[in-house]
Amino acid sequence: MKPRPYSGLLALLLTLCLAITPAWGASKEMIQLQTQVQQLQEQMTAMQRSFDERMGIMKNLVEQDTDAVNKLANSLAALQTSLQKQQADSAARIDQVSGQIQAFNDSIDELKARLAKVSKQLDDMQSSQQSLAAQQAQQQAQQQAQAAAPPPDVLYNNALRDYNGDKNDLALQEFSDYIKFYPNTDLAGNCYFYLGEIQFRQGNYQQAAQNYDQVLQNFPSGNKAASAQLKKGFALIELGKQQEGVAELRRVIQRYPKSNEALQARERLRKLGVTSRSGE
Repeated sequence: MKPRPYSGLLALLLTLCLAITPAWGASKEMIQLQTQVQQLQEQMTAMQRSFDERMGIMKNLVEQDTDAVNKLANSLAALQTSLQKQQADSAARIDQVSGQIQAFNDSIDELKARLAKVSKQLDDMQSSQQSLAAQQAQQQAQQQAQAAAPPPDVLYNNALRDYNGDKNDLALQEFSDYIKFYPNTDLAGNCYFYLGEIQFRQGNYQQAAQNYDQVLQNFPSGNKAASAQLKKGFALIELGKQQEGVAELRRVIQRYPKSNEALQARERLRKLGVTSRSGE
């Protein structure tokens, strides 16, 4: 029980009343004053009792509120713990699912790589088969054409006869057929040369130079090599490529110095006003 806050005030008032009372006896006013003081004291006591009761009620309410708050705090703590656990479990499940998805994606990528590799192998096999089939078909067609074609010496002699007879179109076809049917014989180099000659006659110097070059590249030791290099130089000069043509004529002189082709090369160089040797 807390000390009553009004007890000291009542004692002080009583002391003052006693101090002003004459020593020889209590008067009527003193009795009234004492009565009033007694009534005031009773009122103060009643007020104190009411205050104490209200304080008890408030204390009880505060204690109840405190218990409720504690219970609520415990509930919130439990709820927070539960949420944290659920979040941890969810995170673990998410990590597990993410790992499974990544593994699945890796498997798909590996499968795609294998499928791409197999597809490439199939494409290569198909291309090889198509190429082989095309080669076989070409060989069969060539064999059939060769079987139907005239013998090489007959075809070459016919082409040379028509060339000498100025039957250029017919000779052009016959020399081309010879190269088509018999590309690896020595006379194929002669056919390239005569094709160049026909085209040179017709003013087709670019194509003529290419055919002369075929002789030099594929048949460098043939009997038409010197003539092909000489005429290639002439064709280049006709095309306006004088420097390249002069270089070809100088090669003729260097490689075949005592040949008739070398004499023609020197004569053409003389007409061009250049020397037969580079650097002179």
